[in-house]
Amino acid sequence: MDRFRMIFQYFQSNSESVMNGICGLLALASVKMYTSLDFSCPCLPQYNMAYGLGVMFVPPIILFLCGLILNRQSLVMLEEWRRPAGHRKKDLAVIRYMCSSIMQRAMVAPVVWIIVTLLDGKCLICAFSGSMDPQKFVGFANVSTEQVQQLLAKVPCKDDELVRNNASRKAVSRYLRCCSQALGWSILLILIIAAFLARWLRPCFNQATLLQARHWSNYIDIEQKIFEETCCEHSRLFAHKCILHFFESMQQEIKLHSFSLPREGDGAEGEEDLLQGITDQDQVNNLLKTWYYEKPPLDVSQAHQR
Repeated sequence: MDRFRMIFQYFQSNSESVMNGICGLLALASVKMYTSLDFSCPCLPQYNMAYGLGVMFVPPIILFLCGLILNRQSLVMLEEWRRPAGHRKKDLAVIRYMCSSIMQRAMVAPVVWIIVTLLDGKCLICAFSGSMDPQKFVGFANVSTEQVQQLLAKVPCKDDELVRNNASRKAVSRYLRCCSQALGWSILLILIIAAFLARWLRPCFNQATLLQARHWSNYIDIEQKIFEETCCEHSRLFAHKCILHFFESMQQEIKLHSFSLPREGDGAEGEEDLLQGITDQDQVNNLLKTWYYEKPPLDVSQAHQR
């Protein structure tokens, strides 16, 4: 149990590192999913584009939403954005920093999926083979318009009898694959250049503002965790006291069955200190309501003055 508690505390204190690891795992999972996917283009003029673009863009949307769901800070950011100001003002710079950090991590897996699909080329061939200009390819010169559409739609299906030995099919497929790979490498190059510039140009901007935003975004996350832990501890002690009072009220019945009750004084003083004088349901509800609507100011000196 102590080992699990240590692991849990490590995850809580290193949430940023954990989220980076989760984003990396999602990226690897996206590559594994695509390589294990049995991509079979329908090779029908009315369905090719929908299927090809669907395989290219629907899984990234799912992976993006998974990245948002798994990132605990997304919920913390929304709560910070929507909460009443109370005694503590809301800093939009901190909210923007949290939003940027969340989006960057959530976009890793979708971008990896799109780049892998483009470098593979099957999705783009399936989606745009029917949109190619037949006049650019020699084999479609003496064919009717309907037959051209059928032949172009069959380009992704190299085993189909209609286009199995057709040289034009290979030309269309090779052309679209080259375009797809060129687009994939271009996107990858743009992202690497953008990351390089962001990395090296960051010191040119105001570092004090960045440090403040990072500090207070971490504070909001840690404060929420500690508040939840304190609420759980108070709930456990409150439940313990309520159960003890219940059994004390049932003393006559318990004596008839020869059960032994713990003494009321055993550990009661320590529990009362931990309960902080909050000993009924209305007090707990008022406390939680106050915490939500009237966040205390970030000034520790007031506590020392008391």
